Amino acid sequence: MDAQQTCTALNDAELHAFTALRRQIHAAPELGGDTPHTAELVAAKLQQWGYQVHRGVGGHGLVGVLRKGQGSRRIGLRADMDALPMQEKNAFAHASQIPGRMHACGHDGHTAILLAAAYRLANCPFNGTLNLIFQPDEEGLCGAKAMIDDGLFERFPCDAIFALHNMPGAPVGSAVVQAGPTMASSERVEVHITGKGGHGAMPELAVDPLPVVASLINAIQTIKSRNLAPEEYAVVSIGMLQAGSVYNIIPDEASMLISVRTDTPQTQQKINQRLSEIVRGHEQAFGVGIALTFTQLAPALINHTAETEQVRQSLAPLFAPGQLHSRGPKVMGTEDFAWMLEQVPGCYFMLGNGEGEFHGCSVHNPHYDFNDELIRLGADCWYKLVSDYLI
Repeated sequence: MDAQQTCTALNDAELHAFTALRRQIHAAPELGGDTPHTAELVAAKLQQWGYQVHRGVGGHGLVGVLRKGQGSRRIGLRADMDALPMQEKNAFAHASQIPGRMHACGHDGHTAILLAAAYRLANCPFNGTLNLIFQPDEEGLCGAKAMIDDGLFERFPCDAIFALHNMPGAPVGSAVVQAGPTMASSERVEVHITGKGGHGAMPELAVDPLPVVASLINAIQTIKSRNLAPEEYAVVSIGMLQAGSVYNIIPDEASMLISVRTDTPQTQQKINQRLSEIVRGHEQAFGVGIALTFTQLAPALINHTAETEQVRQSLAPLFAPGQLHSRGPKVMGTEDFAWMLEQVPGCYFMLGNGEGEFHGCSVHNPHYDFNDELIRLGADCWYKLVSDYLI
C-alpha cells in the first residue's frame, strides 16, 4: 500500500492488505484508553500516506489531517480502536493472542475501514480539510469526552462529524441511516441507604435498611410502567445490591447501583425526578437517610437532520434499492460518539455485518468476529461522503 493508489475502489490486493491489517489488530487487542500499539500502527500508516498526524489527543487518541484545495469546509470521520475485557472463544488464526481481551464489537474493523478510506482519499481530489479521528475507550464511554476535553474541536475544527458501526444480523449491503434519537444515554445512579445497625434478635432497637431496599426495588420498577408514556423509550435496571456481612446482624447501611438508559434528555429528566421522589418518600416512611448520586456516562445519541440527509444522499448510489433504511431496530445500547454530536452536527449510521450463525453473531459475544466484506463497502461510504461534502 504505497502512493500508487488511485481514486477507484479497493482492488483485491488492496482489500487483502487491509483485511490482514484488521486481523492483525484483532489478534492484539488493547483495552480502554490504553491503546498505544494500535494508535502507533494507525499513525504510521497515515504518515506514510501524507497525513499530518497528531498523537496524544486525550490519551492515546490521534487525529490525521489532510488539506486540499482552497475550500473552507472541514469534515470529521471517527473510528474507535479499543477492545473488550472478555475471553475470545474463536479458533481461527487471527483470534486474540492476549487472554481476557477480545475485539468483540468490531472496533478493529471500524479502524481498518477508516484506514482504507484514508488510503483512497490520500491521492484523490477534494476541496477542504479532512480530519480522521481515531478514538480509544469507546467501551468505557470515556474516550470521546477525553479527546473533547483535550481540545479536539478547538484544535481540529469540524463543520460536521460522522461515524459508523457494524450491525450483526443485517445483511451485508444494507445500512440504517436514521435521523433523531438513535442510541440511548447511559447514566449510573448510586443509592446509599443509612439506617441503624443492631442485633438480629432485636430489630426493634435498629433501623433496618434491607426492607427499604426491598421496597425501593418494587417502586423503581413502576417508573417505566406507570410514569412514562408507551412511546417514551427507557430501561431502568438495578445491577448491584450490597448490604450486611453476617446472618445475625442488622447492617447500618445498604447500597444499590442502577443503570438508566433513555433516548431523549426529556425522558431521562422524568426518570431522575421520579427516582428522587421515590427516595424522599422512603426516607420519611422508613426513617432512614438516603443519598442519591447521578453520574452521566454518555448522553443519548441524536443524529442531526441535515447531516443525516447528507449521508443518505451520498450513500444511496452504493446500495441496492430498499437496502438503505431510514429506520432500524430500537437500540438501547450506548455510544460515546454522542458527546461529539453534542459539540458538532453529524450522523452515526449502521452497516449490516451479515446474517447467519457466524456474521450474525451479536457484538459483545465471545464468538463474534467482524465481517471483512465490510472493509471495501465502508471505505466506499467514507470516500463518497467526503467527496460530496468537500466539493
